[in-house]
Amino acid sequence: MAFLSREFVAVPDDRKAQIIFKWPDQNLRKGTRAIIEPDQMAVFVNRGQIVGTLPPGRHAIEAQELPFLGAFIDVATGGNAYRAELFFVGTREYPGNRFGGRIDDVQDPNTGLIVTLRVFGEYSLKIYDPNKIILNLTGTVDVTDNNRITGWISEQLLKVMRTEITRQIVRNGWPILGLSAYTPEIEAAIIIAANNAIADYGLTLVRMGNFDINLVEEDEARLKNLAKDVTYSRLAGGFQQYAAGEAMLGAGAGMAQGGGAVQGAFLAAGMGFGQQIAQPQQPVAPPASIAPPVAAGATCGSCGTVNAAGAKFCSGCGTALASATVHCTECGTEIPANSKFCSGCGTPRAGAAPAAAPPAPAPAAPAAPPPSGPPAGGFPPPPPPQ
Repeated sequence: MAFLSREFVAVPDDRKAQIIFKWPDQNLRKGTRAIIEPDQMAVFVNRGQIVGTLPPGRHAIEAQELPFLGAFIDVATGGNAYRAELFFVGTREYPGNRFGGRIDDVQDPNTGLIVTLRVFGEYSLKIYDPNKIILNLTGTVDVTDNNRITGWISEQLLKVMRTEITRQIVRNGWPILGLSAYTPEIEAAIIIAANNAIADYGLTLVRMGNFDINLVEEDEARLKNLAKDVTYSRLAGGFQQYAAGEAMLGAGAGMAQGGGAVQGAFLAAGMGFGQQIAQPQQPVAPPASIAPPVAAGATCGSCGTVNAAGAKFCSGCGTALASATVHCTECGTEIPANSKFCSGCGTPRAGAAPAAAPPAPAPAAPAAPPPSGPPAGGFPPPPPPQ
């Protein structure tokens, strides 16, 4: 069995999941067959330098077939072996590599709230240059645990995401809530940026799976509440209207738990106040102007209607009216045409009916005769003079 194991060099079945497998023996016997699977490449290293590579297939380890081995004959074996390190590097796609962590504090474009973003997911990688991954990343060691490779790539990927996701949100104004709608655009941008960062390792990021950007629980609750308040404020017509409505809802909830008549009165008053705020105020029409009193003018001689000052015809019967005013013939004072006396000197107007004479005083009653008989004192009155 030892002879057969030296005749064939290949990756054991229980090690085929490794990205890089190192053959444990540095002495490669002449004529040994190297079996390289379709998803592998073989790399020969001597003293830290890559001396040659082999593609998939079955190859004889001979200087005639592999000229680069001619310079590495192991003299200690009598020239029957070559001294070199042999690495099998997988070239297939390796999926299911996890990543995740905190990205950065980002301001939500819709609400202005600053929240902390986190990202989780998986990715698949593929090696396109076996020489670079050995020289620049793993070195000439047996990498039995793929996490030594994928862990480093995950850190580089998270570093790229901290910059790229924040740039995409700020540049495009994407809201934090509902950010999953833009996952394809974010994923494409991250793959391009990540491949630029890991190009020196001979690796490429093929695709991502279960990619998710989320928030810490406290930030998500605050953002949802604030987004709800902003939306309701817009529907209500302003923040004051929405705040009044919220106050009324809170008062109603308190009453439902056992509020009294005072609470009911407060709620009714509050609802009226809320309606006044919600409804646009109608402009109040100015009060109608009060017409000034019309000055009295001439009195119609036909029907007795008192017409407005300056009227030329009676508004009651249409009869032509005399001039509204006249002048006193004694003192010249302007007086209404229907006046009977001058307001300046008291002279009766010509043609006006004289004023009625004051009633005559009633005649005085005759004096009563003196009483007859003796006075109260008992003596008779003296005789009248002769």
